[in-house]
Amino acid sequence: MDHTDHVRLTSAELRPNVIEGATIYGPDDEEISSVDHIHGTGEHAQVVFDVGGFLGIGSKRVALYATQLDFMRDEDGTVHAVTQMTTDQLKALPEHFD
Repeated sequence: MDHTDHVRLTSAELRPNVIEGATIYGPDDEEISSVDHIHGTGEHAQVVFDVGGFLGIGSKRVALYATQLDFMRDEDGTVHAVTQMTTDQLKALPEHFD
């Protein structure tokens, strides 16, 4: 997927009602996960999602700061995010507990 023309979200748009459920893509445009929920708003928000596993079995819940993801809208207005971290790098993060 070419993200060049996608509109980047502002820090004010990094709110639960905007980004929860957004698909997260890796550096090779593989679908890694989707946003489960966030803690806080704006650039300092923590984005929580599951990584690895299959259909939720064997997955690990992790969190990244919103600034570690590039959130954007595609030409249809659908919000998604891109990370430069691979699935293996995300799996190596500490497990997130709410």
